Amino acid sequence: MEKITAYIIAYNEAEKIRAAVESVQWADEIIVADSWSTDGTADIAKDLGARVIQIEFAGYGALRNRVLAECSHDWIFSLDSDERCTPEVAAEIRDVVNGTDSLNVYRVPRRNYFMGQWIRFSGWYPNYRQPQLFRRSQMVYGEQAVHEGYILKSEQDIGHLTNAIWQYPFKDMSQLIHKMNRYSSLGAVRVSGRRVSIWKAVGHAFWSFIKHYIFKLGVLDGAPGFVIAFGNFEGTFYRYLKAIEIQEKDRWFPPG
Repeated sequence: MEKITAYIIAYNEAEKIRAAVESVQWADEIIVADSWSTDGTADIAKDLGARVIQIEFAGYGALRNRVLAECSHDWIFSLDSDERCTPEVAAEIRDVVNGTDSLNVYRVPRRNYFMGQWIRFSGWYPNYRQPQLFRRSQMVYGEQAVHEGYILKSEQDIGHLTNAIWQYPFKDMSQLIHKMNRYSSLGAVRVSGRRVSIWKAVGHAFWSFIKHYIFKLGVLDGAPGFVIAFGNFEGTFYRYLKAIEIQEKDRWFPPG
């Protein structure tokens, strides 16, 4: 039987970490990568039997690669603190890793729940992120601070699981706004190397709204679909605005 390490990244997720860890109790090893949370996240994870490692946050890509170095087993299942592994996914993972014709890397579909409903459109289903089930020897992460990519070492195609994990990305609207603010700051560093302007910020933001609300059919998700599209408008606008701020720091906000 192949052994599996499940890892979860978390920071101040005391309200979510218990359910996340409990959903991967079937794994042979559970690691929670914390960044010095102050709300008891680490203690909750330890009480549930997880091994907690503290990693100074320097971007998500670097953090994930640090975690991989701590994993004991070659098969890795990656879960975020706002995600829940369902029993169906757990069973499918066991079948995959113990199969004779398994691939090395798999994507996992996600069902997102927001404002009391499953978001079927808006680009949120199946909402694959980086491959979440893979052999550690066959994949590493890119070093981007946010929306980190991945680098395959395997020449095989990427597989796809059939069953979906569940994701609860926001506990309330304040958390949505906080995440938008944080991600726009991280993304601004990457954008700041380009020539940007207020009008480019508006243009990119408007396109982001149209893409999610019209082309990704967010309109069919009702009010949540509009909120998601508007949130993408705001996040994109502030990402570019913060990039301009980096370029124009001394002129916009002179010291003293």
